[in-house]
Amino acid sequence: MQIIIIGAGVIGAAIARELSRYDIDIKLLEKEPDVADGTSKANSGIIHAGYNADANTLKGTMNVKSNPTYDQLCEDLKVPFKRNGSLVVGFNDEDLKKLKVKKENGEKNGIEGLEILNREELFKKEPNINKKAQYALYAPSAGIISPYELTIGYADNAVRNGAEVLLNTEVEDLIIKEGKVTGVITNRGNYQADLVINSAGLYSDKVAKMAGDKFEITPRKGEYHLFDKVHGDLVNNTLFPMPTEKSKGILVLPTVHGNLLIGPNANIIDDKNDFSTTSDGLEKVFEGAKKLVPSVPEDGIITSFSGLRASLPSNDFHIGFSENKKALINLVGIQSPGLSSAPAIAEKITEMVNQYFKNNNMEIKLKDDFIENNPSYPHYHRYEENDEVEKWQNVVEKNEDYGEIICRCEHVSRGEIIDAIHRPVPARTIDAIKRRTRASSGRCQAGFCGPRILNILSNQLDIDPLEVTKKGRDSKILKAKSKELIIKDINEEDNVGDKNESI
Repeated sequence: MQIIIIGAGVIGAAIARELSRYDIDIKLLEKEPDVADGTSKANSGIIHAGYNADANTLKGTMNVKSNPTYDQLCEDLKVPFKRNGSLVVGFNDEDLKKLKVKKENGEKNGIEGLEILNREELFKKEPNINKKAQYALYAPSAGIISPYELTIGYADNAVRNGAEVLLNTEVEDLIIKEGKVTGVITNRGNYQADLVINSAGLYSDKVAKMAGDKFEITPRKGEYHLFDKVHGDLVNNTLFPMPTEKSKGILVLPTVHGNLLIGPNANIIDDKNDFSTTSDGLEKVFEGAKKLVPSVPEDGIITSFSGLRASLPSNDFHIGFSENKKALINLVGIQSPGLSSAPAIAEKITEMVNQYFKNNNMEIKLKDDFIENNPSYPHYHRYEENDEVEKWQNVVEKNEDYGEIICRCEHVSRGEIIDAIHRPVPARTIDAIKRRTRASSGRCQAGFCGPRILNILSNQLDIDPLEVTKKGRDSKILKAKSKELIIKDINEEDNVGDKNESI
């Protein structure tokens, strides 16, 4: 039996991994040059406790069911994860009433350990918080994660269990015969399937419309500032302001890699490809963050970015079979807490797939040889974090590539970059290397390591340096070889540089 999953964000990758437990031919299609190249690469990286959403909604049930699974899941997939806890901060008695309602809702959802902290308890946890803060709802089960590393971990594991990931493969239409979806038409050819799963994120409404299902995704943009690691200990927990109907507000939180992150704002836009940032928007992010932590630094920002969320008017997830065509499951409007809900969503889809095949007199069988764990690749920074730097020498003695540091900011070795290029879902761009190793994620933002990563990609892939891209398609790093440039009024013998030198 053949199943096609459209969209290799965290949800599509989680589904692919869960279904790869069965003896099925699985194809995970992604229009971008890498997995996690949409919403999954640019969000807050929070695993929510689950006290916000109503227990009667998919958001509520999926979030609460997923949260306890993350410790084991991340251990299996070798993905960094930390339960740092979260605080919703209140400033007056009216806020206290709202915090009590959230606590009651969370407890109805089955969340344990929720507490309302008084001022003294709050400042003990967060010394740098606004001195006017009076209360906070504390959720110890909340955590932080790298959303793109989780997606890659899911996808790698799916491939190790027989799934196929097809990148740069955009679905242009569905193949429909006798009222049933039987495959997809892509820019790289047609693929047949017994079942198609639409997990296309911002474009899930577009795919659904190919089967006559009507949804309207509204892109919501959120902008962020990311700070250097020297500011990573400014806060300990994930800090939320009192939420509004529009969003959870501007957050202040440490990242799982030790940086400080503030954001996002929330602005409805029309263009699903608009990942630009604005000076006005970023200034409002600063203003919002300083309401929680006045000492958020004015300097120390290493990058600013934006992410898009796929929202529906219902403000809940839609997960269900097509109303018009058989053999199509639509997942639409999977915004926050979509990342937090990924494991339970994948399980739900697996149950739906099993039931669908049973109803059609077919059966899928579990594999006897499913590989639960991803391999542990050597990462120098993990040895540093565990005060085991002396043990790194053992790694270098086995492979000298690990002895050369390519990224000085994040302490990433040549060996780690080579590993990323040869993973089950391989890195083929500068950004793909960044997501797997953090090379170029530091304060110099690839100023030092960028050219070196380019050369490694060129050598490992056996391609011309001119063909290496930042993020695929038309994002080539180099323009031309120096000797191919036309320089007017300069004689050829005056030209400087080797003929193979690139600029």
